[in-house]
Amino acid sequence: MSLGGGIFLFVVGAIFAFAITVSPSWIDLQVMGYILMGAGVLIIIIGIILLVRKRRSTITTREGIDPTTGLRYNTTERRDDADI
Repeated sequence: MSLGGGIFLFVVGAIFAFAITVSPSWIDLQVMGYILMGAGVLIIIIGIILLVRKRRSTITTREGIDPTTGLRYNTTERRDDADI
């Protein structure tokens, strides 16, 4: 979602900065376009960082025989660790 939002902001900013020739007196559309493009690039970079950060998961499986009943048992645990 962040990548799409960043691309959207960048495209809208480029339209304001380069394609619109109307110049209202109360706002500078070219500066607003550059600001939107900068915000879009920032959001894209943050989105890429969040996508490629490493995650590690550890799966532990234990098997054995219950000494009281003689039945075989399996226990599986999964732990997700985020490396930041």
